[in-house]
Formats: sequence, structure tokens, C-alpha cells
Amino acid sequence: MRPFRRAVVVVCDGLGVGAAPDAAAFGDSHADTLGHVISLGRAKIPNLARLGLGNLPPTTSLARESAPSAAFGRLAEKSAGKDTATGHWEMMGLVTDVAFKLYPEGFPAGLIERFRAETGRGVLGNKAASGTEILKELGERHVATGDLIVYTSGDSVFQIAAHESVVPPEELYRICRIAYTLACEQYGVCRVIARPFVGDSAATYKRTPNRRDFPVPPSGKTLLDHLDAASLPVYGVGKIEDIFTGRGVREAVHTVSDDDGVNHTIDALKRWPDGLIFTNLVDFDTLYGHRSDVQGYARNLEKLDARIPHLLAALGDDDVLILTGDHGCDPSDESTDHTREFVPLVVAGRRVRAGSLGDRTSFADIAASLAENFGLDTGLPGTSFLKEVAS
Repeated sequence: MRPFRRAVVVVCDGLGVGAAPDAAAFGDSHADTLGHVISLGRAKIPNLARLGLGNLPPTTSLARESAPSAAFGRLAEKSAGKDTATGHWEMMGLVTDVAFKLYPEGFPAGLIERFRAETGRGVLGNKAASGTEILKELGERHVATGDLIVYTSGDSVFQIAAHESVVPPEELYRICRIAYTLACEQYGVCRVIARPFVGDSAATYKRTPNRRDFPVPPSGKTLLDHLDAASLPVYGVGKIEDIFTGRGVREAVHTVSDDDGVNHTIDALKRWPDGLIFTNLVDFDTLYGHRSDVQGYARNLEKLDARIPHLLAALGDDDVLILTGDHGCDPSDESTDHTREFVPLVVAGRRVRAGSLGDRTSFADIAASLAENFGLDTGLPGTSFLKEVAS
């Protein structure tokens, strides 16, 4: 009989808890997303603190608890890079050894020319930029010409922004599939992202929830594949279906906000009696981390904190909740890029033994623990913490 009948993994996208051991190699030795959000943003997180989350950041003690009610620790990333795909893949047991290519000076002329030819549209931008600032800079020109806004960041992404009245979302998705064939298959880019926006002028342009990600598929099997082969369902909430290109995901739903993501997670707990519910809360990263908005990040964290009692109440007696992150995105950082950090490991549930899980060497420890719980012989990397948390 397995210790936990059902598992819920909630990923706070961009929630780091202190510089990783190799952070200096990434220029991130100063990073502590959660610590800076608590100390600079004055985030109040009593519910998350009781679970032990506030014990993890090294730069502040403002949210520490002497005796947390959950198991808690930090996970270091083994994969090359600090992006969404590698982080999620590793927590599901797939370590990425070779980093995806970055284009901080813009994409090569040959790629852009082919993209123009195959889409029949011009290109604006082609540089590393903030997704909101580039709309202010080039949005009106895009609306006037129909040319596509193409940009990248410190991550391996080919992003395409277009006003929904100029390029409807479905047409933008078609254009993204063309970009995927060129940028991902031929130039080593990890993801193409559709960035639809609306508004009447540069001052009012805002991105819509119709974002879609088109990433390369995982290069090997993940825990999701093994769960699917064992007829254990995986329900994806948010970007999960996109990140894993649908592999191993039985059913999925996209979300319009982190609060919506929590609602769908609770709804799934009412409907899915078995398997894994896998949720990504992306607003921390896209709305606040990348925009260097410490106060916004803090308020979003407080909103999640207010939902934690509802999420815990929705768990069954033999369910386990794992709260984690996929990388850091320190909003107090001088750049707007991801940061190489430990991510949180908080394990909660009525049958979870509270205590410290320490600093661990791979996100894949989550996959190893869930594989052991579900009785799967996966051969995936990682060190299980199941026996440390199962009471």
C-alpha cells in the first residue's frame, strides 16, 4: 500500500530561495528571490511560514518558524541553464546536460529572413527586451504596419508579440509553429512564446491570458511518461501541458491568473481520485519577477498565502502537497532575467512528518520520491525523501 494515494505538485514559477552553489557562474551570487520579496516587499505570509517556507531564504529571518508544520528544504538544480523547461523537466526526473542556446544580441539574420519569408510579415525588434517595455516601444508601429514584434530575453526563447485585432490568437499560434520549426529545430532555441496583447495606445497596451508556449519536447522520459504507462492520470494546470508538449498529461487546463490556477487545482482534487495534479503558477515570473516589481511579487505571494488554507483543506487524508519552484527570478535584481537559485521544497499533508529536509542536490528528488510512492521502477535520477516525510 503506497503512503500517499494522490500527489499535488504546485510550482511557483520563478520562486527561488537563495543563490545556488554554482550561482556565481551565472552572475547570480546575490540572488534570493523569496528573501528579498519578504525583506524589501514586506510580504506577510503567515500560512506559508507555518509550513516552513520562511525558514528557507538566507537573507532574512522575518518569516521563520521555530517548529513548522510541514517538511521543508531546498533543491539545487543539476541541469545546465535556469529556465522553465529545464526546471520542470528536472523535477520530473530529466536532467538537461547541454544548455539551450541564447541570443542576447538578437537572432541571426538568416533566421529572421526565413521567418519573414515564411510568415509573409515584417519583423520589429529582434533584440533582448522586457515584454512590457517593447510593447510601449513598438506596439503602435506594429498596429500600423502588421509587422510582428520579435524579441528574446536572458532565457532561450523566441517571443512573438501581436495585437489581437491585427493578428488574432489562432493566427499567432500558427506563426509560432513556423517559428518553432526554424528557431527550435534549427537554431537550438528552447521555446517559442505567443504574446498576444490588447489596448488602444502604447500607454494602455497589456498582454492577455492567450499566451501559448511552444517548447521543444523533453529529450527523454519523465515521471509523467511513467505515470501514464502505469495508468496513473496526470492533470496539468497552467503551462504544464505546454512545457511537456502534452506527453504523459491525461487532461489539462490553461489558466488566466495564479488564483485561477489554485481554483483549478482545488477543483481537480474534487474530481481526480488518483495520480498527480501538477500546477504551474506563472504570474510570479511573468508579471513580477521579469518586471522587477518587488511590491507586486510580494502582494502576489500574499494572495497565494491566503489560499493555502483552502488548498490544504481540499486535500484528502492520504494526499501529499509539494510546493516548489522551477528557478529564481529575483525582482530586486538589476536585470530582468531568471536567477540561478535553490528552489523551495515544502511537503505538506495530514500524514506528512514535519521537519527539515536540508539542502538537496537535484530537483529530481521530487520525481524519485513520487516514483517510490507510486511503486514505479523508473530508473530516473534523484534521491527520494519519501521515507523522511511519510508518517
